[in-house]
Amino acid sequence: MKVSTLLYPVDDIDTALPLFVDGLGMSVKFRDGDRYCALDGGPLTIALVAGEERIVERAALTLRVDENDDLYAAMERVVKAGASVRVPVQAGPHEFRAVLEDRRGGLLVISQKRAA
Repeated sequence: MKVSTLLYPVDDIDTALPLFVDGLGMSVKFRDGDRYCALDGGPLTIALVAGEERIVERAALTLRVDENDDLYAAMERVVKAGASVRVPVQAGPHEFRAVLEDRRGGLLVISQKRAA
């Protein structure tokens, strides 16, 4: 798994964007309507999520499982190390993903890109 994104839930992307673009100097890498906006955060993509894409209620680190690896096996390793499954694997628009929670309440999203 590799760290890929920090999901940052917002109520409205248009309202949130000025803070990140004008205030923090980030640029928009990709936007998918009113539900998802990827920002260039340097080595880490910051993803503003709203609407049906808001799968977490607070910021969460997203880790990407390689397409050739087993998503469920990766999740099992994380659970055995102390996390619990908060939201089981679901199909998103571009990936499969699950939300896990660590022992202190921190959220992790484990994802895997859908085959093309």
